[in-house]
Amino acid sequence: MLSYENTLPHVSPVWSRYTPIIAQRAEGCYVYDQDGTAYLDFTCGIGVTNTGHCHPAVVEAIRKQAGLLLHGQVNIIYHQPLLDLVGELRQIVHPSLDGFFFSNSGAEAIEGALKLARQATGRPNVIVFQGSFHGRTVATMSLTTSKTIYRAGYQPLMPGVFVAPYPYAYRFGWDDEATSRWCLEELEFMLNTQTAPQETAAILVEPVLGEGGYVVPPASFLRGLRQVCDQHGILLITDEIQSGFGRTGKWFAQEHFGLTPDIMTAAKGIASGLPLSGVFSRLELMQKWLPGSHGGTYGGNAVACAAGVATIQAMKAEGMVENARVRGEQLMTGLRHLQEEFPAIGDVRGLGVMIGAEFRTDDRKPDKATAKAVVHACLDRKLMLLTCGPWDNTIRWIPPLVVKPEQIDQGLQIFRSALEEVLS
Repeated sequence: MLSYENTLPHVSPVWSRYTPIIAQRAEGCYVYDQDGTAYLDFTCGIGVTNTGHCHPAVVEAIRKQAGLLLHGQVNIIYHQPLLDLVGELRQIVHPSLDGFFFSNSGAEAIEGALKLARQATGRPNVIVFQGSFHGRTVATMSLTTSKTIYRAGYQPLMPGVFVAPYPYAYRFGWDDEATSRWCLEELEFMLNTQTAPQETAAILVEPVLGEGGYVVPPASFLRGLRQVCDQHGILLITDEIQSGFGRTGKWFAQEHFGLTPDIMTAAKGIASGLPLSGVFSRLELMQKWLPGSHGGTYGGNAVACAAGVATIQAMKAEGMVENARVRGEQLMTGLRHLQEEFPAIGDVRGLGVMIGAEFRTDDRKPDKATAKAVVHACLDRKLMLLTCGPWDNTIRWIPPLVVKPEQIDQGLQIFRSALEEVLS
């Protein structure tokens, strides 16, 4: 067997590196390196392992299904895990979303949702929002504005995309409702000046801005989007890829706002780490999707669907969604106490265990250097965190939904120690 020293240099450097860890195994909230050193993982593979690493019920479901059927292409045969997954989703997704299509990645789900919206409406254009992240394929990076790194060097991008402001109240320096009103006014202005309603297929929005900085919008903004869409016959698509499956203390973030979309995308936490994503919509919309005009060889893979079923069942049985809410309150309280002590933390915001701590200088400039230094100091203390936002100045907290009170306390203690080192 080749040594890691011989093979590591051949891994494509396009994958940016956050840690030098070579993981041997993982369990619950911890990743273990080759020496057996435990790291408290508050990254969750970027919000994927919501049930924790290697949840026993999910592992057993994967093992069992792998011995029965690894792959059955959906154009050719149905299989039980796919049908079981639809049954489980029907219990947690809004009843109006009664049509289900499965693919492998979040980007694929977004592309599927956009294609569905275009065919169902006969319209070409889509509106997205500043700070959005929807993927890295040609179409989805055309919809992404959270950082130029995702788009630079790949022009020309897909046409028909229009970008409206997202209510990032802390950045603007306004209160939530004033920000919401202004953003909705700008959206209406866009419909009068750039993309006419009759040529706009969809508005695509993250109910909580993910890569753009973990920004929670006012409820009035999302409700306003619903009104605009209803007024103009535009379809509302919610991107729940990072915020879904219990991450925010509800099954889906849109539930916090009383929002029902026409189309919803999901991925990440749906199958505890196996590649699976979905487009959920009203069946009457999906019946307008021309058979054969969209698809995919691996979408709805049998083993991934079995993992998805086990994931939802484990989350229900163990009260993980409620735990996310309670542990999120604990984490938010702890971070806001630290904010009072360390003014470099300009803002703390989030829902459930999807929380961002944004760093700013004394004159309110984005402070990437401090945020990165704190993340590195945390890693030195065996806590894994990530940054996000257009300036990479927001530290995001995304622990597994199985996280315990003492693990939140441990994470906060390490964070305090890192702050003291970096800001002393």
